[in-house]
Amino acid sequence: MKKTTCFLVVVFMIAVGISNVAMSQNSAQSVSAVTNTSFTNSAGEKILRLEILLPVSVEKAWDLFTKDDNLKKWMAPLAHIDLKTGGTIVTNYNTAKSLADSSSIRLPIIHFLEKELLTLKVNLNSTFPESVRKNDSNLQEIIQLKPEGADKTKIISFMLGFGSGAEWEKVYNFFLKGNSWTFEQLAKNYR
Repeated sequence: MKKTTCFLVVVFMIAVGISNVAMSQNSAQSVSAVTNTSFTNSAGEKILRLEILLPVSVEKAWDLFTKDDNLKKWMAPLAHIDLKTGGTIVTNYNTAKSLADSSSIRLPIIHFLEKELLTLKVNLNSTFPESVRKNDSNLQEIIQLKPEGADKTKIISFMLGFGSGAEWEKVYNFFLKGNSWTFEQLAKNYR
């Protein structure tokens, strides 16, 4: 099976700078804009950090990431999660394919803390240069859920383990755009 790109990932995602996003025509509630709070840590490593506030309880927010039916609403039309350490999230955007198809995205679950944290291993696929694919062993996405009062949950995506250099800068920008788009889908379909 091919190595794959991140949980569009989670994976988990949203156009940066969007103001409030309307959830549906029948809903008065809205989601906060996705905020890009990326930074460089003390070791000089780039951390891609995006966050969004959803008007749902932490239990409901957790279900958005851990239930097949919910993943299919915002992540990909074909989706399955085997929620356990060593499990996977498998998705495919092509409904003519199956989850067993080599074009499916497979994100190994490194570990999780129920209703708090989900850590995914990101494996780069053949669309990325071989030089970065050979060095993606530290590439991960951490999805953190933080209760923010009654029926509000902040979802924070940290992507880390990027290398340095021009090719890795392209990888970083790819995930900035992709992860922002995915969070946008989450914001539109959070119910």
